Amino acid sequence: MTAYRTITLADGLAFPEGPRWHDGRLWFTDQHARTINTVTPEGERRIIAETDDLPGGLGWLPDGTLLVVYMTRRCIMRLDDGRLSLHADLAELASFHCNDMLVDPSGRAFVGNFGFDLHGGAEVTAAELIQVEPDGQARVVDRSLVFPNGSAITPDARQLLVAETFGHRIRAFDLDRTGVTGDNQVWAELDGLTPDGLCLDADDALWIASPGTRSLTRVKQGGVSLDRCETVGTPYACMLGGDDRRTLFVCSSETDDPAEAARRRSGRIEATRVGAPGAGLP
Repeated sequence: MTAYRTITLADGLAFPEGPRWHDGRLWFTDQHARTINTVTPEGERRIIAETDDLPGGLGWLPDGTLLVVYMTRRCIMRLDDGRLSLHADLAELASFHCNDMLVDPSGRAFVGNFGFDLHGGAEVTAAELIQVEPDGQARVVDRSLVFPNGSAITPDARQLLVAETFGHRIRAFDLDRTGVTGDNQVWAELDGLTPDGLCLDADDALWIASPGTRSLTRVKQGGVSLDRCETVGTPYACMLGGDDRRTLFVCSSETDDPAEAARRRSGRIEATRVGAPGAGLP
C-alpha cells in the first residue's frame, strides 16, 4: 500500500466542494462563501461567479454551458454570459437540500440530496437520486440511497457509481441510452467510512474521501483498500486531473458547519501526484 502526501495549493476558502477537472483547470464550489472557482495546477485561483444560494455540484452541457446545483433551492442553474438562470427545478422531487451532481457527455445530470436536515440533527433517512435530461426534465430514479453524494461513471458508460455517505457503501447503477435502468448492486461495503466525494482511476479503483474518518483511501470493487493519502485538512472530495490526469486534487476543511466554515475559512485545495491516471468523466 502506497501512502501519498498532499501539499496545499490554495487556502483561505470556506468550504470547497464539487471538484471537476475541465479545460485545464480544477473547478470547484466554495459552498459557504457562495462562489464558483477555478484553480490551476500552479495555484492561480479565480472566482468565476458569485451565487445567491449554497452552490453544490458542477457539470457542463455539450455546448460548454456550466451547470451548478443550488442546494437549498433544490434546483440546477446554468451560467450563460456571466448570468445564472434556472435549468431544472427539483423542489418537488428532492426531500431536502440537493448536493453533488455528475453530468454525462450528453448533458444528462444525476443529482443527490441530503434526505434529512443534517445540521439540524434530524434522523437519518433515505433520499432520492434524480436524473435530469439536457432539456431540464427530471425524474426520480431511486429512493433508497442513504445520503447520495459523490459519483462517477465508468469509462464504458454502463455504470453510475454513487457514494452513500451514511450507508457506508458505494452503489452501482446500470446505465443504458435512457440513463439509470433501475438495476443496481453494492459495489463496495466500506466498513464505517463515510464516503463523500470520489473519483475513478484507470485501474477501476476509486479514490474516496471520508470526512467522518478523516481519511482519503483508494479502494477496489468489493471494498479492499489499495492506497491511502495523508491530507493537511479533513478531506471531503477529490478529483484526478492535470495534463496526464495523475494529479489528485483534494477539497479539505476543518468543519462542514455552515457558520463555522464561513467564519474560520479553513478550507483548502490540496494536491499530490499518484500512480494511476483518472478514468471516466473528469
